[in-house]
Amino acid sequence: MTETGQPPVEPPAALRCRRLVKRYPGVLAVDCLDLEVRAGESFGLLGPNGAGKTTTLEILEGLTPADAGDVEVLGRHWGRGGDPALRARLGVQLQTAQLPEKLTVFEVVRLFASFYPAGGDVEAVIRTVELAEKRAARVGKLSGGQRQRLALACALVGDPELLFLDEPTTGLDPQARLKFWELIEACHARGKTILLTTHYMEEAARLCDRVAIMDHGHVIALGSPAELVAALDAEQIVEFAADAELEAPALAALPGVSAAARRDGAWRLSVRDMGAALPALLAELARRGAALNRLATHQATLEDVFVHLTGRELRDG
Repeated sequence: MTETGQPPVEPPAALRCRRLVKRYPGVLAVDCLDLEVRAGESFGLLGPNGAGKTTTLEILEGLTPADAGDVEVLGRHWGRGGDPALRARLGVQLQTAQLPEKLTVFEVVRLFASFYPAGGDVEAVIRTVELAEKRAARVGKLSGGQRQRLALACALVGDPELLFLDEPTTGLDPQARLKFWELIEACHARGKTILLTTHYMEEAARLCDRVAIMDHGHVIALGSPAELVAALDAEQIVEFAADAELEAPALAALPGVSAAARRDGAWRLSVRDMGAALPALLAELARRGAALNRLATHQATLEDVFVHLTGRELRDG
């Protein structure tokens, strides 16, 4: 509630789609998808490869037509021939950017600035993505991380209201990924609305106000990263393997345990209270005369949310 006793007013929607459908031969890529992204929000589509994230983004960007459903972007709808006025308000970084190898960094960003009615401050954008020292370097000489930053510069040079980022850090080493995260956070701090796709759970947790977890073309969970993890009713996850026949109900009934599931020959326990759960588990195994072959624990994450909902891990695809 606000100081006046009224509920807070949510920002207007920058983007929404309703019952979005896209089919390819033998594949339902997007399955009646409903989605809404608020103005000024950093929103993530999280899911394994093949979940429909990129197809969804391409439809929202006006690059791919939907087979059914409705899309509204910044209060407008994509027409049959596109919408140049709307496109000028968007910044798009594709999953794989094919940039002219023989042009310099400055020349590429200047080229993209020319696509926008008002253009943009090329030098300022190059500094923003920390490529000032490479402004005269040819694209073909850049590292992978530098190419990704150049692709981001091309998306930013028109000063977009809404920024689309498709798997922006795939293939980057950890240091380059961290640098890229800082750039995206800076864009968000300047009030940009951001929609990004990723299959990196830690990326979504760090960058996104809210995430939609996708699987097989539709959303299976929606909320802030903290809300989704809290819904597990688990502070930590215990994974173990033992040479005994165990039952999920018996394990879930142990003190401090909220759920138990078996996967690939091992058990996963969702644990509310590790101090109670771990001694209880060891006592149960001892009572059954079972040897513990493997034991590992970790803090609950978005990966565990996905496993809980689907029975498989994000990287399984």
